[in-house]
Amino acid sequence: MPRLLVIYCSTRPGRVCDSVGRWFVEVASEHGAFDIDVADLAELRLPMMDEPKHPRFREYLHEHTKNWSDTVATADALVLVTPEYNHGYPAALKNALDYLFFEWQHKAVGYVSYGGISGGTRSVQQLKQVTAALGMMSCQVLVNIAWIGTRLAEDGALIADDEMVLAATGMLDELLLLDSGLQALRAQAGAPTADVH
Repeated sequence: MPRLLVIYCSTRPGRVCDSVGRWFVEVASEHGAFDIDVADLAELRLPMMDEPKHPRFREYLHEHTKNWSDTVATADALVLVTPEYNHGYPAALKNALDYLFFEWQHKAVGYVSYGGISGGTRSVQQLKQVTAALGMMSCQVLVNIAWIGTRLAEDGALIADDEMVLAATGMLDELLLLDSGLQALRAQAGAPTADVH
């Protein structure tokens, strides 16, 4: 089964990224088409880019970079769970993306965004430019959760409706379809695997 890496992209104290991420992972588990890993940028705690060489060389100096490289390299597809801050996405996410290059190449990426009136859609529009520059292929089916503050239960769990579940399932279907086509490109390009730095 292909491996799906779900990345929690907020590092903010009191964030709701955990609630949104846990809900999506549950939907993905029930979908059953992927082995699922979770990477939490709040736990990863990558410093601001501190590698002296360009990521294209994969000559990483620091253990935190090598570990991050291994995590991404072993994934076949990705989902970014992200809030929207001032019409954009978190700085920690941009930093995490910029640490690597070839590890992202020829992989399908989906987005679960949340926020106020726009549901995080403006952050995703910016993200699509960056992920395209890194060689990823974005899903057309998106999960956008508007007015996130009204969708949380007293225990912090996300209160999902049928439309959200339908969007998440559709995105997972598309991720699987895209990955089936991108596997050949990764093989042809000699995509990096873990422990090759």
